[in-house]
Amino acid sequence: MDSLEKQLICPICLEMFTKPVVILPCQHNLCRKCANDIFQSSNPYLPTRGGTVTSGGRFRCPSCRHEVVLNRHGVYGLQRNLLVENIIDMYKQEYISRPSPEQKADQPMCEVHEDEKINIYCLSCCVPTCSMCKVFGAHKDCEVAPLNSIYQTQKTELSDRIAMMVGNNDRIQGIISQLEETCRSIEENGRRQKSKVCEKFDHLYAILEDRKREMNVKVNAEQEEKLNYIRRLTRKYGDHLESMAKIMETGIQTLEEPEMAVFLQNTKPLLQKIAEASNTSHLERVERGYENMDHYSVSFKREGRALRNIDFARDDDDDEEEEDEEEVAVDADSRAGQTASGEVDSLNEEALPPLLPPQPLSTCRPGTSS
Repeated sequence: MDSLEKQLICPICLEMFTKPVVILPCQHNLCRKCANDIFQSSNPYLPTRGGTVTSGGRFRCPSCRHEVVLNRHGVYGLQRNLLVENIIDMYKQEYISRPSPEQKADQPMCEVHEDEKINIYCLSCCVPTCSMCKVFGAHKDCEVAPLNSIYQTQKTELSDRIAMMVGNNDRIQGIISQLEETCRSIEENGRRQKSKVCEKFDHLYAILEDRKREMNVKVNAEQEEKLNYIRRLTRKYGDHLESMAKIMETGIQTLEEPEMAVFLQNTKPLLQKIAEASNTSHLERVERGYENMDHYSVSFKREGRALRNIDFARDDDDDEEEEDEEEVAVDADSRAGQTASGEVDSLNEEALPPLLPPQPLSTCRPGTSS
């Protein structure tokens, strides 16, 4: 029965599925309301009607991270899982409506007074204890309270912390989605910039082939560096999310503990783990524009003119045409012809002007802890 109930728990609200239940393409189930909530959190800028997104979009399954693409009907276009809904109805009729038998768990006994049950909570030492310890034992000078009142207080606190972790999980999942989108932008921008570099070098292959290869290597190096950094950051967020999921699962199991003393024995270290896991200040953030690769834009107008002149001077046919043009220029204006001849000689003797160096590699990486 417990295993069946676990199969009927929604991974979003952590409650039994509320009809209507929708089935995703990955075969996982969600309450339609929960599916709509997670879809709106993943697509905050899509138009809504009555609190429900009506246009198409996409979100990721919270169980397996499979991307779910919706049509124009939004979450209402997802197929209902009538089988699960029928199972829920049968489960409620068979088990929930029937009075459950009393479950008497063995109450833990005091380690000091072995015949005494643990029935009070020491507020000074933050541990459950027995009445004898309060009267004669180590807690006689401590402040105590009834076990059930502390049980309700810490159970409420644990429930609130788990709810906070669910919200943090959604926020971190949004960050991971943004990081994945950043990876795609870096790849696209890298391809676009390499294409521009190749276009600039199409007319200069004979002389600039080596230079083109060096620039592409630099673009590739920065692209790989940025991608490796984003992927490494994505893995960090994923690992953090996985650790929080394990702690949350432990917390849910602790909430199901029927015995108050056992619950209180496990609550304090669990709350400390939750507080530590909820702190994401140690995780790095990517600055705006980190995916930009526009600093690799190139322009070879000046170098192209110089290279065209050099090629023209080295070509035999072009040399003859240039000599004819110089003779005509001398007949028309001897002084202008001498000047033009001097410029040609200067071009022949002048070396190819150096290319403008590429922009220095800048990762735009946020400050990382050393």
